[in-house]
Amino acid sequence: MHQFDIKQRAQKPVAIWLMVIVVMLIAMIVVGGLTRLTDSGLSITEWKPITGIVPPLSAEAWQSEFEKYQQIPEYKLQNKSMSIDEFKGIYWWEWGHRVLGRTIGFVVLLPMIFFWLRGMLCTGLKLRLSLLFVLGGFQGYLGWWMVHSGLGGLGDVLDVSPYRLVVHLGMALLILGITLWTWMDIRLSEHRRHWHTQSNLTRLAWALLALVFVQLLLGGFVAGNDGGYIANTWPLINGGLVPASFGDLQPFWRNWFEDPLIAQFNHRIGAYLVLIVTIVYLWQVFKQNKIELRLLGLLVAAVISLQVLLGIWTLIAVSPIPLAVAHQFLALIAFLSVLGAVHASSRYYRSS
Repeated sequence: MHQFDIKQRAQKPVAIWLMVIVVMLIAMIVVGGLTRLTDSGLSITEWKPITGIVPPLSAEAWQSEFEKYQQIPEYKLQNKSMSIDEFKGIYWWEWGHRVLGRTIGFVVLLPMIFFWLRGMLCTGLKLRLSLLFVLGGFQGYLGWWMVHSGLGGLGDVLDVSPYRLVVHLGMALLILGITLWTWMDIRLSEHRRHWHTQSNLTRLAWALLALVFVQLLLGGFVAGNDGGYIANTWPLINGGLVPASFGDLQPFWRNWFEDPLIAQFNHRIGAYLVLIVTIVYLWQVFKQNKIELRLLGLLVAAVISLQVLLGIWTLIAVSPIPLAVAHQFLALIAFLSVLGAVHASSRYYRSS
């Protein structure tokens, strides 16, 4: 939560490196969403962190992978008519997702070692970057933990556990957020300010960030329960304000997280709350005399408003892949925009 005491010669290369990681993380999350939308996530039934980077290179190897896939519930209950060519189509999505994750690991580790050995990192930054690397490795494990839930370990379920999917998404957002925040700290390391009591605007920005984060997780529950393919009407849900299925699952708490219709309802309500708090935040921003805060406030309001409209369009269109991917991508941009606004408002009030 501070700017790092980093040497001037290191600021630019380290900042460029961190921004490359941010872009790659965004791509990783979007590709992960695509594996979900294309039902590709269960096509690779083993976790091989080292040898898994090599795809099947012969007809025999492809047949072996296909036979492993044929043992899981998704194939037995849903895709029994799938050909090996169709299997290859979903396999490549999941393989690409995993290889991108490994690539990000190398892009983090190798430059970090170089900067570390060259004395270009201060102690605080070393700790922050080490934490990011550890979280990235743990995220790889969480990805397999998520995939494993759809391979038959939880019974005849066709998809991964929505709970595990949301944990995996939440960790991805945490890693992305820490990386961008570190980039912003590096870019502002020449402005040595001390942390003081937060202003009301900063608290409001943090509240908005928390709401956006929760909203993205609620979107994960929609994806995990295939909630985007039902009740494709707006503003009402199948003609009502509240889903009629409320209470069908027992115990009652399961309704909030496992009923596709209620997952969609939660996501709708979350969007309205985010939009309301965004309007309040914009109103508070324009009470300030800082042009940077006003511009960031306008950016946040524009991105979130566009995201709400895109979400409605995606719902009404029954979640076609291009719109669903655009909705996921813009959600990340909204998250990062609000994070930038939090950082900016915090910075201005550190020396207040």
